[in-house]
Amino acid sequence: MIVLKTERELDIMRAAGAIAAVVLNDVGAFIRPGVTTKEVDDFAASRIRHYGATSAFLGYRKYPCNICISVNDEVVHGLAGPRRIQFGDIISLDVGVRYQGYIGDTAKTVAVGGCNLLAQKLIDVTTQALYEGISRALAGNRVVDISRAVQTYVESNGFSVVREFVGHGVGRTVHEDPQVPNFVEPGKNSAKLKPGMTIAIEPMVNAGSAVVKVLSDKWTVVTQDGLPSAHMEHTVLITESEPEILTCPENLPSSLRAR
Repeated sequence: MIVLKTERELDIMRAAGAIAAVVLNDVGAFIRPGVTTKEVDDFAASRIRHYGATSAFLGYRKYPCNICISVNDEVVHGLAGPRRIQFGDIISLDVGVRYQGYIGDTAKTVAVGGCNLLAQKLIDVTTQALYEGISRALAGNRVVDISRAVQTYVESNGFSVVREFVGHGVGRTVHEDPQVPNFVEPGKNSAKLKPGMTIAIEPMVNAGSAVVKVLSDKWTVVTQDGLPSAHMEHTVLITESEPEILTCPENLPSSLRAR
Protein backbone atom coordinates (compact mmCIF):
# COMPACT_ATOMS: atom_id res chain seq x y z
CA MET A 1 0.00 0.00 0.00
CA ILE A 2 1.33 3.42 -0.98
CA VAL A 3 1.14 5.94 1.87
CA LEU A 4 0.66 9.63 1.02
CA LYS A 5 2.26 11.88 3.61
CA THR A 6 0.61 14.79 5.40
CA GLU A 7 2.27 18.21 5.68
CA ARG A 8 3.20 17.47 9.28
CA GLU A 9 4.82 14.20 8.25
CA LEU A 10 6.65 15.92 5.42
CA ASP A 11 8.10 18.51 7.77
CA ILE A 12 9.58 15.70 9.86
CA MET A 13 10.81 13.89 6.75
CA ARG A 14 12.56 17.06 5.57
CA ALA A 15 14.41 17.16 8.88
CA ALA A 16 15.21 13.43 8.73
CA GLY A 17 16.40 13.80 5.16
CA ALA A 18 18.56 16.79 6.06
CA ILE A 19 20.19 14.87 8.91
CA ALA A 20 20.94 11.97 6.57
CA ALA A 21 22.40 14.37 4.00
CA VAL A 22 24.60 16.21 6.51
CA VAL A 23 25.85 12.93 7.99
CA LEU A 24 26.61 11.66 4.48
CA ASN A 25 28.64 14.79 3.76
CA ASP A 26 30.44 14.52 7.11
CA VAL A 27 31.35 10.89 6.48
CA GLY A 28 32.50 11.63 2.94
CA ALA A 29 34.85 14.30 4.30
CA PHE A 30 36.14 11.93 7.01
CA ILE A 31 37.24 9.22 4.59
CA ARG A 32 40.94 9.14 3.73
CA PRO A 33 43.56 6.52 2.95
CA GLY A 34 44.47 4.36 5.93
CA VAL A 35 41.23 4.51 7.90
CA THR A 36 39.28 1.30 8.32
CA THR A 37 35.68 0.88 7.28
CA LYS A 38 34.90 0.17 10.96
CA GLU A 39 36.32 3.59 11.87
CA VAL A 40 34.14 5.13 9.19
CA ASP A 41 31.06 3.38 10.57
CA ASP A 42 31.87 4.47 14.12
CA PHE A 43 32.28 8.05 12.95
CA ALA A 44 28.93 7.88 11.14
CA ALA A 45 27.27 6.59 14.30
CA SER A 46 28.65 9.52 16.29
CA ARG A 47 27.37 12.04 13.74
CA ILE A 48 23.92 10.44 13.62
CA ARG A 49 23.70 10.67 17.43
CA HIS A 50 24.96 14.27 17.32
CA TYR A 51 21.84 15.28 15.40
CA GLY A 52 19.46 13.43 17.70
CA ALA A 53 18.74 10.61 15.28
CA THR A 54 19.37 6.86 15.20
CA SER A 55 20.59 4.61 12.42
CA ALA A 56 17.71 3.27 10.34
CA PHE A 57 19.89 0.38 9.19
CA LEU A 58 21.43 -0.97 12.42
CA GLY A 59 19.41 -4.06 13.33
CA TYR A 60 17.12 -3.72 10.29
CA ARG A 61 16.69 -7.32 9.11
CA LYS A 62 19.65 -7.95 11.46
CA TYR A 63 22.01 -5.69 9.53
CA PRO A 64 25.01 -5.23 11.89
CA CYS A 65 26.32 -1.76 10.92
CA ASN A 66 25.21 1.87 11.18
CA ILE A 67 25.67 2.69 7.49
CA CYS A 68 26.48 0.68 4.37
CA ILE A 69 30.09 1.07 3.18
CA SER A 70 30.77 -0.61 -0.17
CA VAL A 71 34.25 -0.49 -1.73
CA ASN A 72 35.12 -0.69 -5.45
CA ASP A 73 33.34 -3.80 -6.82
CA GLU A 74 30.97 -3.90 -3.84
CA VAL A 75 27.58 -2.70 -5.03
CA VAL A 76 25.54 -2.24 -1.83
CA HIS A 77 25.23 -3.46 1.76
CA GLY A 78 28.96 -3.60 2.43
CA LEU A 79 29.88 -4.34 6.05
CA ALA A 80 32.25 -2.27 8.17
CA GLY A 81 35.34 -4.06 9.42
CA PRO A 82 39.16 -4.00 9.51
CA ARG A 83 39.63 -3.27 5.79
CA ARG A 84 41.79 -0.19 5.29
CA ILE A 85 40.71 2.29 2.65
CA GLN A 86 43.33 2.97 -0.01
CA PHE A 87 44.10 5.87 -2.32
CA GLY A 88 42.15 5.38 -5.56
CA ASP A 89 39.32 3.37 -3.99
CA ILE A 90 35.76 4.40 -4.70
CA ILE A 91 33.48 4.10 -1.68
CA SER A 92 29.70 3.91 -1.85
CA LEU A 93 28.18 5.32 1.35
CA ASP A 94 24.51 4.68 2.11
CA VAL A 95 23.11 6.55 5.12
CA GLY A 96 19.69 5.96 6.62
CA VAL A 97 18.51 7.71 9.77
CA ARG A 98 15.37 7.64 11.87
CA TYR A 99 14.26 10.97 13.32
CA GLN A 100 11.00 11.44 15.22
CA GLY A 101 9.71 8.22 13.69
CA TYR A 102 10.54 8.93 10.05
CA ILE A 103 13.33 7.89 7.72
CA GLY A 104 15.84 9.88 5.69
CA ASP A 105 17.74 7.76 3.16
CA THR A 106 20.55 8.94 0.88
CA ALA A 107 23.72 7.62 -0.73
CA LYS A 108 26.69 8.66 -2.83
CA THR A 109 29.93 7.22 -4.17
CA VAL A 110 33.15 9.10 -3.44
CA ALA A 111 36.68 8.71 -4.74
CA VAL A 112 39.48 8.49 -2.17
CA GLY A 113 42.04 11.09 -3.21
CA GLY A 114 41.27 10.48 -6.88
CA CYS A 115 40.51 7.46 -9.04
CA ASN A 116 41.06 6.11 -12.54
CA LEU A 117 39.14 7.43 -15.53
CA LEU A 118 36.73 4.50 -15.69
CA ALA A 119 35.74 4.88 -12.04
CA GLN A 120 35.32 8.64 -12.40
CA LYS A 121 33.10 8.23 -15.45
CA LEU A 122 31.08 5.63 -13.55
CA ILE A 123 30.54 8.04 -10.65
CA ASP A 124 29.60 10.88 -13.01
CA VAL A 125 27.15 8.75 -15.02
CA THR A 126 25.51 7.34 -11.88
CA THR A 127 25.10 10.83 -10.45
CA GLN A 128 23.49 12.13 -13.63
CA ALA A 129 21.30 9.02 -13.90
CA LEU A 130 19.91 9.85 -10.45
CA TYR A 131 18.93 13.33 -11.59
CA GLU A 132 17.52 11.99 -14.87
CA GLY A 133 15.26 9.80 -12.74
CA ILE A 134 14.33 12.62 -10.38
CA SER A 135 13.35 14.82 -13.34
CA ARG A 136 10.63 12.27 -14.22
CA ALA A 137 9.27 12.09 -10.64
CA LEU A 138 6.24 14.15 -11.57
CA ALA A 139 2.60 13.80 -10.54
CA GLY A 140 0.74 11.98 -13.30
CA ASN A 141 3.79 10.07 -14.48
CA ARG A 142 4.36 6.48 -13.46
CA VAL A 143 7.27 4.81 -11.71
CA VAL A 144 8.29 3.29 -15.04
CA ASP A 145 9.03 6.79 -16.36
CA ILE A 146 11.70 7.11 -13.66
CA SER A 147 13.00 3.63 -14.43
CA ARG A 148 13.23 4.30 -18.16
CA ALA A 149 15.10 7.58 -17.67
CA VAL A 150 17.71 5.94 -15.44
CA GLN A 151 18.20 2.89 -17.63
CA THR A 152 18.38 4.85 -20.87
CA TYR A 153 21.02 7.25 -19.54
CA VAL A 154 23.15 4.52 -17.96
CA GLU A 155 23.11 2.20 -20.95
CA SER A 156 23.73 5.03 -23.43
CA ASN A 157 27.01 5.55 -21.59
CA GLY A 158 28.05 1.91 -21.84
CA PHE A 159 27.28 0.84 -18.27
CA SER A 160 24.63 -1.46 -16.78
CA VAL A 161 22.00 -1.19 -14.05
CA VAL A 162 21.63 -3.75 -11.28
CA ARG A 163 18.36 -5.71 -11.43
CA GLU A 164 18.25 -7.43 -8.06
CA PHE A 165 18.05 -4.26 -5.95
CA VAL A 166 15.79 -1.27 -6.54
CA GLY A 167 14.59 2.02 -5.12
CA HIS A 168 11.51 2.12 -2.93
CA GLY A 169 8.96 4.14 -1.06
CA VAL A 170 10.15 5.52 2.26
CA GLY A 171 8.46 7.00 5.32
CA ARG A 172 7.92 5.42 8.71
CA THR A 173 9.87 2.38 7.52
CA VAL A 174 12.95 2.04 5.34
CA HIS A 175 11.10 0.18 2.60
CA GLU A 176 7.54 1.08 1.64
CA ASP A 177 5.57 0.69 -1.56
CA PRO A 178 6.14 1.26 -4.40
CA GLN A 179 9.30 -0.37 -5.64
CA VAL A 180 11.28 1.93 -7.95
CA PRO A 181 13.40 -0.16 -10.34
CA ASN A 182 16.24 1.37 -12.32
CA PHE A 183 15.15 -0.55 -15.41
CA VAL A 184 11.96 -1.14 -17.34
CA GLU A 185 10.14 -4.37 -16.56
CA PRO A 186 8.02 -5.18 -19.65
CA GLY A 187 4.43 -6.07 -18.89
CA LYS A 188 4.61 -5.19 -15.21
CA ASN A 189 2.14 -2.74 -13.69
CA SER A 190 3.69 0.55 -12.64
CA ALA A 191 2.31 2.80 -9.89
CA LYS A 192 1.06 6.25 -10.79
CA LEU A 193 2.91 9.08 -9.05
CA LYS A 194 0.76 11.27 -6.80
CA PRO A 195 1.48 14.32 -4.64
CA GLY A 196 2.46 13.25 -1.14
CA MET A 197 4.35 10.15 -2.24
CA THR A 198 7.92 9.90 -0.92
CA ILE A 199 10.30 7.60 -2.76
CA ALA A 200 13.99 6.75 -2.69
CA ILE A 201 15.44 6.85 -6.19
CA GLU A 202 18.78 5.05 -6.18
CA PRO A 203 20.63 3.97 -9.31
CA MET A 204 23.12 1.16 -8.71
CA VAL A 205 25.36 1.12 -11.76
CA ASN A 206 28.06 -1.36 -12.77
CA ALA A 207 30.98 -0.59 -15.05
CA GLY A 208 30.65 -4.02 -16.64
CA SER A 209 27.95 -6.66 -16.46
CA ALA A 210 24.76 -6.15 -14.45
CA VAL A 211 25.22 -9.55 -12.82
CA VAL A 212 25.89 -9.48 -9.06
CA LYS A 213 26.35 -11.97 -6.25
CA VAL A 214 26.07 -11.92 -2.46
CA LEU A 215 29.17 -12.83 -0.45
CA SER A 216 29.30 -15.42 2.32
CA ASP A 217 28.64 -12.71 4.95
CA LYS A 218 25.06 -12.78 3.59
CA TRP A 219 25.06 -9.01 3.09
CA THR A 220 27.78 -7.65 0.81
CA VAL A 221 26.71 -7.53 -2.84
CA VAL A 222 29.54 -7.49 -5.41
CA THR A 223 29.77 -7.42 -9.17
CA GLN A 224 30.20 -10.85 -10.72
CA ASP A 225 32.98 -9.65 -13.04
CA GLY A 226 34.92 -7.72 -10.37
CA LEU A 227 34.53 -4.37 -12.11
CA PRO A 228 33.57 -1.31 -10.02
CA SER A 229 30.07 -0.22 -9.11
CA ALA A 230 28.59 3.13 -8.01
CA HIS A 231 25.46 4.03 -6.04
CA MET A 232 23.62 7.35 -5.71
CA GLU A 233 20.37 8.03 -3.85
CA HIS A 234 17.98 10.78 -2.81
CA THR A 235 14.66 10.65 -1.01
CA VAL A 236 12.21 12.57 -3.19
CA LEU A 237 8.73 14.02 -2.62
CA ILE A 238 6.18 14.02 -5.44
CA THR A 239 4.47 17.42 -5.45
CA GLU A 240 1.87 19.23 -7.54
CA SER A 241 4.75 20.69 -9.56
CA GLU A 242 8.49 19.87 -9.51
CA PRO A 243 9.87 17.01 -7.41
CA GLU A 244 11.38 18.03 -4.07
CA ILE A 245 14.59 16.43 -2.84
CA LEU A 246 14.10 15.77 0.87
CA THR A 247 17.67 14.62 1.53
CA CYS A 248 18.96 18.17 1.29
CA PRO A 249 21.39 19.63 3.88
CA GLU A 250 19.73 23.04 3.64
CA ASN A 251 16.61 21.58 5.28
CA LEU A 252 18.42 21.05 8.59
CA PRO A 253 16.35 22.75 11.33
CA SER A 254 18.04 25.72 13.00
CA SER A 255 17.78 23.95 16.37
CA LEU A 256 20.02 21.19 15.02
CA ARG A 257 22.45 23.54 13.28
CA ALA A 258 23.36 24.96 16.67
CA ARG A 259 24.59 21.60 17.96
